[in-house]
Amino acid sequence: MHYRTLGKTGLEVSVVGFGGIPIQRVSAAEAVTIVHKALDRGINFFDTARGYTDSEEKLGSVLKTRRKEAIVATKSMARTKEGMAADIKKSLDTMGLEHIDLYQLHNVKSSAELDQVLSPDGALAALVEAKKAGLIGHIGITGHLKDFLLETLQVKEIETIQFPFNAVETVGVPALLEKAGERGLGVIVMKPLAGGALQNSNLALRYILAHTVTTVIPGMDSPEQVEANTAVGSTLLPLTADEKKILDEEAGTLGGEFCRRCEYCKPCSQGIDIPAVFLMDGYYTRYNLREWARDRYQGMATRVDACIECGECEERCPYNLPIRRMLADAATRLA
Repeated sequence: MHYRTLGKTGLEVSVVGFGGIPIQRVSAAEAVTIVHKALDRGINFFDTARGYTDSEEKLGSVLKTRRKEAIVATKSMARTKEGMAADIKKSLDTMGLEHIDLYQLHNVKSSAELDQVLSPDGALAALVEAKKAGLIGHIGITGHLKDFLLETLQVKEIETIQFPFNAVETVGVPALLEKAGERGLGVIVMKPLAGGALQNSNLALRYILAHTVTTVIPGMDSPEQVEANTAVGSTLLPLTADEKKILDEEAGTLGGEFCRRCEYCKPCSQGIDIPAVFLMDGYYTRYNLREWARDRYQGMATRVDACIECGECEERCPYNLPIRRMLADAATRLA
């Protein structure tokens, strides 16, 4: 396995890390086998989140027994100091750890949220205090809106960024990578397979790792997936022209009905969070997390049945997606 330095943190992380979403759908016993396999194959970077149901628990059950071999990252949607402090404690308790290497502000996506995070009683204050206390090692941020993430990189406490990047989602990536390089930030790539939409993981991962990223974190729910993905990190072969053509052709087949979560469709006049609906549908159809996706969809303040089919979202979509039909299809599955 090849390793790269995670920016100014100084941590040496495997170029192929472990994303913590899919492990939710396997049993505890299966999870133990998978995580041990990942460690044995050279993966040392594991990323999860407070919101990933039992992912922290499953990862922690193994990582706490092989702590010196693992660099552990998790994240929280908390925006207040009190909420973040509580989540840090929950993560430590759930994973059975005394120290988490990287704790991230999860999915910050608006100026209002960032202002709240940076306020005296905001989440960043809790992270800074936890770092001073030795509960966490470093502070990062994650998000899907690359233009907005650029704005967050001015925060001096931020040491890493995590965002989606794959053969389908490339808009805004060069500028973000350039800025991260200037600031010496570690770059963590999530959704490398476009949420499971890209089937050729070998080509998809090799494409990303040819860029100035630190680590890529595909989710894995079987020992076979661990073997396939770690093989990429062990060789780091660049794509040939023919392989790039194959990947481009596969990515092209997704263009007609693949939401990149750019959020240009927002705001919906009826209050529907359109990208969030498609995210839940992706968890349902591609990650096979059906119950979790349905529960989260049902918990949304406004669901698809509020749609009046005005079509404004489709007019704003830069990818010309048939959003109204896609919403209806998603609602049928998630109802």
